[in-house]
Amino acid sequence: MSSPTAEFTWPVRVYWEDTDAGGVVFYANYLKFFERARTEWLRALGVEQGALREETGAIFVVADVQLRYLASARLDDQLRVTVRVQEQGSASLVLAQQAWRGDTLLCEGVIRVGCVSAATLRPQRMPKAVREALA
Repeated sequence: MSSPTAEFTWPVRVYWEDTDAGGVVFYANYLKFFERARTEWLRALGVEQGALREETGAIFVVADVQLRYLASARLDDQLRVTVRVQEQGSASLVLAQQAWRGDTLLCEGVIRVGCVSAATLRPQRMPKAVREALA
């Protein structure tokens, strides 16, 4: 299990489906890369999102995104996407994320996710298992 305060890294390969007509990663696909890294970060902490929904009725939703693009990724690039907790509330997390190709920072963002009830989509306190994993 990884430490929740440590930076988590997830590898991502750029495929044709990730690029635009110029062979450059389409800007919105960085959000997909960040989502995959957040999912794998939670999994590394022992939190399976499908099981979390079934057992507690809780899901995570993106509430706010701020991105800054610095350089372009291209077809076949091997990227590493990072996740680091910036803030933790009772029903939300603010996460700093970056996409790197080697030593080149390509994109960075701050993503706020909220914990909500899957049934009502209203905010709810993060389940005990998640709070413990993040402690």
